[in-house]
Amino acid sequence: MSNLIEQFIHYQMVEKGLAQNTLDSYRRDLNSYSEFLKKQFNTVNISDTSRTHIISYLLELKNKGRATSTISRNLASIRSFYQYLMRDRLIEKDPSQNLESPKIDKRLPKVLTVDQVETLLQLPDTTSPSGLRDKAMLELLYATGIRVSELVSLNLEDVNLNMGLVKCFGKGSKERIVPLGSIAIKSINHYIDNGRNRLGKKVANNSLFLNHHGRRLSRQGFWKIIKKYAKQGNINVEITPHTLRHSFATHLLENGADLRSVQEMLGHSDISTTQIYTHLTKSKLKEIYSKAHPRA
Repeated sequence: MSNLIEQFIHYQMVEKGLAQNTLDSYRRDLNSYSEFLKKQFNTVNISDTSRTHIISYLLELKNKGRATSTISRNLASIRSFYQYLMRDRLIEKDPSQNLESPKIDKRLPKVLTVDQVETLLQLPDTTSPSGLRDKAMLELLYATGIRVSELVSLNLEDVNLNMGLVKCFGKGSKERIVPLGSIAIKSINHYIDNGRNRLGKKVANNSLFLNHHGRRLSRQGFWKIIKKYAKQGNINVEITPHTLRHSFATHLLENGADLRSVQEMLGHSDISTTQIYTHLTKSKLKEIYSKAHPRA
C-alpha cells in the first residue's frame, strides 16, 4: 500500500501541480490510514478494504479527540486516493463512495485589533539580524495577507521593492502579485541590507528569510517566532500562523476595501471563502452599535 500511496502523491504533484504542503498532508493522512488497517485489521492490501474499514478509521480519529475538520480532511484524502485507484483500474470498487463528510462548524477566525497588531510589529529588536528578519516578516505578512507557507517560500527575486510588489505561489502553485506598503518595503530593505547576510556563517541560497544556520526558515520556525512575540507583548488572543492574514483581510474590509480585491490579494479561488471576513466586520458593527446606541 505504501507504494500505491507514493504513486498517488506523484500523480497529484505532476498531473495536478498541487503545493508541497497539500502533498505532505495527503501522505500523512494516507500513511495514518494504512497503519490503522495494518494494526486493527492486519491488512495492507487495498483491494481488501471496505466501507467498514474507512468508517472504523474515522471513528478511531473521533475517539482520539481529533477535530471535525481533521476527520473531514482525512476522509477527503482517502476518497481522492480511492478515486485515483479506480481511475487506474487498480481496484474494482470504491468503498469511499457516498460516505458523507462530518459537518464542520464554521468558526470565525481570530483577529487582532489594529492596536494589537501595532504592538506585535514593534516588538522585534531591530539591532540584531534575527530581529530585523522578524520585523520584516511580520510587516510583510500584515501588509500582504499572504500565507505563512508562501512567506517562507519567498526568494529574493520574488520581492520587487522599487515597484512595491511581491510575487508568491499559493495553493495549486497559482502565482499572484500583491502590493506592498511603504513600511513593509522599508523593513524588508533594512533586513536585506543589514541582517540577512549576518544570519549563519555562510548564506548559500536565494531564500529571502533565513534561520540562524543561513538556510531557509521553516513554517515551524516562524510559528515559534510569532508565539514568542505574542507572549512577550501580552497579546491575549490565540495566535496562529494565519492570525495576521485574517487581521489583514478584516482591517481592509473594515476600512472600505471591496470584497473582490481582498479575494484577489488573499488568493482565494472562491469568493465564498473570503466572505467569512464580512461576518467579522458585521460582528464588529453590532458590537459598536450595542455600546453606542442608547436603546441597544
